[in-house]
Amino acid sequence: MAQNVAEEHEIDSTDVFYRHLTLKEVVVTGSTGETRLNDASTPVVLLGATELASTSSTNIIDAVAHLPGVSQVTTGAGISKPVIRGLGYNRIVVVNDGVRQEGQQWGDEHGIEVDANGVGTVEVLKGPASLIYGSDALAGVIKFNPLLPAAGSYRAGATAEYQTNNGLFNYSLNVGGNKHGFLWDVRYSEKLAHPYKNAYDGYVPNSQFRERAAQAVLGLSRGWGYMRLKGSVYHQVPSIVEGERDVETGELERPYAGLKTYHHGMPYQHVKHYRLVLDNKFYLGAGSLSAMVAYQQNRRREYEELENPNEYGLYLQLHTLNYNVHYTSPSLEGWKLTGGMNGMYQRSLNRGVEFLIPDYDLFDYGLFATATKTIRRVVLNGGLRFDYRHIGGKSLIDDGEERFAAFNRDFTGVTGSVGAVFHADERWNLRLNASRGFRTPNVSELASNGVHEGSVRYEVGNVDLKPEYSFQLDAGVDFTTPVFAFTLNAFFNHISNYIFIHRVDEVIDPEYDTYRYDHGTARLWGGEVAVDVHPLHSLHLGTTFSLVNAVQLHRHGDERYLPFTPAPRWVSDVKYEILHKSRCFANAYVAVQVDCNFKQNHYYGAWGTETATPAYTLLNFSAGTDIMARGKRVLSVYLMANNVTNKAYQNHLSRLKYADVNAVTGRRGVFNMGRNFTIKVVVPITW
Repeated sequence: MAQNVAEEHEIDSTDVFYRHLTLKEVVVTGSTGETRLNDASTPVVLLGATELASTSSTNIIDAVAHLPGVSQVTTGAGISKPVIRGLGYNRIVVVNDGVRQEGQQWGDEHGIEVDANGVGTVEVLKGPASLIYGSDALAGVIKFNPLLPAAGSYRAGATAEYQTNNGLFNYSLNVGGNKHGFLWDVRYSEKLAHPYKNAYDGYVPNSQFRERAAQAVLGLSRGWGYMRLKGSVYHQVPSIVEGERDVETGELERPYAGLKTYHHGMPYQHVKHYRLVLDNKFYLGAGSLSAMVAYQQNRRREYEELENPNEYGLYLQLHTLNYNVHYTSPSLEGWKLTGGMNGMYQRSLNRGVEFLIPDYDLFDYGLFATATKTIRRVVLNGGLRFDYRHIGGKSLIDDGEERFAAFNRDFTGVTGSVGAVFHADERWNLRLNASRGFRTPNVSELASNGVHEGSVRYEVGNVDLKPEYSFQLDAGVDFTTPVFAFTLNAFFNHISNYIFIHRVDEVIDPEYDTYRYDHGTARLWGGEVAVDVHPLHSLHLGTTFSLVNAVQLHRHGDERYLPFTPAPRWVSDVKYEILHKSRCFANAYVAVQVDCNFKQNHYYGAWGTETATPAYTLLNFSAGTDIMARGKRVLSVYLMANNVTNKAYQNHLSRLKYADVNAVTGRRGVFNMGRNFTIKVVVPITW
């Protein structure tokens, strides 16, 4: 399936109408399993290889956050966590090359451990996808697919990128082949950046980062199916911005000499992620059996003592074993049926001298079945799933006192989805879907007991928390002609036992406020609108608008709105194709984008947790071309300019917004990145 998506996205993205026509045949993972994009009853957004290459970003989530309905919680330039329609962290499942990514998702101070250079295409499933992926897919799924060598070919390639604002260097080397049923592919990537700057703060100390990644795949394809063995290593060293300022000057304090160092500051982290996957598919007549098993190990070490810079305090080590087996039947009188089982086993260990969560074991499994039926112009789909999860926390005695008490919790959940797509004619499609999502509380929510350095608070878990259940309605309509495309997606989401954290009048550590986890009822509604106009073959006009309204029922005043709710956003693009194809150049274009983020007055203001965020508008430019030789693409060059006016702004989902107040200017927190120019060169070689 990933290969199908990859091949479709090799289409030139400047030809919008052609993309609209061909994407109808793309196979994606919807809420009920693999289906054509045109037949999905819930919103699925695709980001292709060309679009990824022509987007300026510092990490893969930064690139995906340009999509309507998708946002990111950031801690500086190198650390991003995805948000879909106002929900993030453990309410989103990230799938990398078919495997659910597990790396302490509840944490704030690190991103996801995925090499952006190894991602070929991206699928974003909006809405509960628990039916296929189990607990934690309450808000949706972000699925990263690789671009593997096409059958009968060899390939090699290199990517190089430089960004001016933070001096980011990014390069990646790749070589692979797919001949006579043997598949192999190897990639190495490296990225490093010094502190970024903006008009108000100058260079932001400790916003530098470095990452290295390597991955390889070896496969065999025959008439009976295929077997693929995949392995990857990811290592990131992000420094942590604390935003402390000199009381007299208001300047950000610098824990090291030099403004543009690539060496880590203090505090900083070492985040390592190892992965080994065995992926198999066997053809059984007209049906197929898929079987996957994967092992992941995530290590996160935090260094924060200036006197002992090489001694870690917090060290979390997470071991995960994933498994997935499912059978897809041949067509039975128009019915397509899929059934299977997936889940994981986890063990998390504390290896450091500081503690936030206990050691724990987790085991879960889910049984699911889906069905799809086409009746003339109507496509019906639905399914059911049963989940079981066990979490067992270990006791810990620290300095003669019980830091963590042992506990055991068992959770079960039944989820389902039913939807329909009505293809009124070649231009109109109507969609409706109802689904029930499910999420168990994570170990941090159940049993945390310590200082969470990233949020600068003492957190206390609640072992009696219940699982979250959501009921969501999705409705959509899209209309496509050769010169015009319109899409409207709306949703309503009701979440019972919604888990949140709030401050309490209890002093455990006198240097920090104390926060405890509790649950309530949440209601979210909103949607996305997209319009594409293609009046000329060479001209593309596009605009999107995204809105989320998220409240907690039965609460008033400063506690009414959910935290980290993205502001309404309106993005408009104008793209002009200078030259479609000639002897030396192809797909040459220039583009301008206006990114307008509205004021966010709906915020969780209790105890000063959040504040309102002013509106701001960013102006971006880009240009690119393919360089041709003998009818083949030998080089692609992209030039990008983000925040051209050097606007000083704070995104509502930036965690640095709540750092120290500048005593001179009265401004609170650290601002986002200023003007940034990017040059990216992609060299593909295929034979």
